[in-house]
Amino acid sequence: MSGSSPAARLQRLFEGQRLTPTQRRIAHSMVRRAADAPFLSSVELAELAGVSQPSVTRFAVALGFDGYPALRRHLREVAPDGAAGSPGAEESLNEYQQAVRAEIENLRQLSGLLADPAPVERAGRLLAASRPLLVLGLRAASSQARGFGYFAAKVHPDVRVLDEGGSMLHDRVDAARRAGASALMCFALPRHPREAVDALAYAREQGLTVVTVADSAFAPVAAHSDLLIPAAVGTGLAFDTACAPMLLGRALLEAMCDGLPEAQARLEEFDARAAARGLFVE
Repeated sequence: MSGSSPAARLQRLFEGQRLTPTQRRIAHSMVRRAADAPFLSSVELAELAGVSQPSVTRFAVALGFDGYPALRRHLREVAPDGAAGSPGAEESLNEYQQAVRAEIENLRQLSGLLADPAPVERAGRLLAASRPLLVLGLRAASSQARGFGYFAAKVHPDVRVLDEGGSMLHDRVDAARRAGASALMCFALPRHPREAVDALAYAREQGLTVVTVADSAFAPVAAHSDLLIPAAVGTGLAFDTACAPMLLGRALLEAMCDGLPEAQARLEEFDARAAARGLFVE
């Protein structure tokens, strides 16, 4: 396990565990602070996750350790040398610089996750094969869905973006399923709308395969996703930042293009038409 990122090692530790909602919250907090996790006390971790200190102890026991000290000792043993950062250097940065540093760490975690490209490649094949392809993203995730849908439509023959909730949402899922849709691409970011969770549950009931990009493998949408690939968001500013989810979305577009033999021809056709119409100022 020492050859991967701290976040990836933690994800593997938690995979397959039957955790309660409180324990998933602790796990999520540890992944978000993966580099620091081996050095946090139980009290610090409890404060970070917003839970009680006994909950942290029960969490460690649920993972198969005698208690939290044993879990922390395990994390230190598998952590690479120098995993702990330099607190003094971090404290000298202003809040905007710290937010950028946090996003850099999120991207570093994503890079470690993508060392195994199989999940993204599988997702690309699922999305390429769906006609039409549904792309869901509500509230904070709506911009991610629209951005993905904009580029996907350049290579995929039928992309339908679902970026608004309401009573029509299930109707649009029904219409796409009748038209032959087999997959739904979901972007799920905090705070997670109940409508999004309900929509994914309904989509799966109708036989759609759900591919999800979420801020954590423990997000509320996980139970209703066939394939979830996590990409952390930054929380250092008043509003979350989502550089890693956006980049992961672009990686999924690349994988989808690999599953569409006509993708390159469609892109070349678009470029020719754009040039003829003078769409862009060079």
